[in-house]
Amino acid sequence: MVPRIASIEVVPYALPFREPYVTANGSLRHREMALLRLRSVDGPIGLGEAVPLSLRGGATLEQVVGELLGLEGVGDADALAGAAERLSAPSRCAVATALTDLAGRLGEERAAPGLRSVIAPGPVRCNATLVAGEADAVAADALRWAEAGFSAFKLKLGEGPDAKSEIARVRAVREAVGPEASIRVDANGAWDARTAKRVLKRLEPLGVELAEQPVATPAAMAEVASATSIPLAADETLATAEEAQRARAAGQCSLAALKLSKVGGPGTALEIAAAIPSYMSSALDGPVGIAAAAYTVQAMRDLGHDGAELAHGLATQRLFATTIAGSQPVLHGDMLHLPDGPGLGVEIDEKALAAHRL
Repeated sequence: MVPRIASIEVVPYALPFREPYVTANGSLRHREMALLRLRSVDGPIGLGEAVPLSLRGGATLEQVVGELLGLEGVGDADALAGAAERLSAPSRCAVATALTDLAGRLGEERAAPGLRSVIAPGPVRCNATLVAGEADAVAADALRWAEAGFSAFKLKLGEGPDAKSEIARVRAVREAVGPEASIRVDANGAWDARTAKRVLKRLEPLGVELAEQPVATPAAMAEVASATSIPLAADETLATAEEAQRARAAGQCSLAALKLSKVGGPGTALEIAAAIPSYMSSALDGPVGIAAAAYTVQAMRDLGHDGAELAHGLATQRLFATTIAGSQPVLHGDMLHLPDGPGLGVEIDEKALAAHRL
């Protein structure tokens, strides 16, 4: 039976970072997002989350909230899913995630159709996310993550004054964490092709696992990919299965970094993962988004998709000073464990949500 929807609630909120989050696209002191609650006529509530990607030129929080509120009055889950197809990717993600959570809660199952029903989802190995800064500071940050049990490290590049400083940053982290650790770099498309080729050539001896979105366009990605031995992963230039197929065929990349709010939800993420080896990455999500992404990894494993056993960028809750959840995914070392309970298992702390509501 298709779940019937009694009401829709949209709560915009913001979580503060422990330290400013710096990338080539700008600096953030807090992350704004929207919590979606779908109340069924039978009582259970499905939780979804939209993370606007406005630093990348995407939908703003105001747009996302307006889109989700505009769904009020849509009577059942199928109609809601259809109506959401016309919305921005973060709003589509919120609706798809909330319907997944609701289906699981109504059936008293872990996860739900679309992400498969899982009795005991396995933990997800995560990479450390290092905030940009001077080489010594980034290396010290890497050591703190290593002491917490992490062995894969992602460095933000592309915002430095020159290539020398960025190479020095990677070298400092490699010296700090040792030769066995995995290091990946992410320039968020900030380099031109000439700079990317020069920097990556100098990074090759440092054993970099992959370079995420070094340049901004598909053509530049193909040019850079042909000039380096470091595998390239697409992020900003890839948001659909069709784009993944074209990118792989054109030699633009060999991997994809998938953010649920970028691609529009778990369903599209799984379609992309079927087309190209993929790993999940956080858009600096809140607890609902992280749980949905971790369940997407589980579905990637179940379906035998390549890339599922890579480290995933889902440990970003360590970057926040607080949370709105009473029950959420928990990190033990670098392994992210999903909470018990039906659906995604996330429960909201109402006092915390009220304190961070916008």
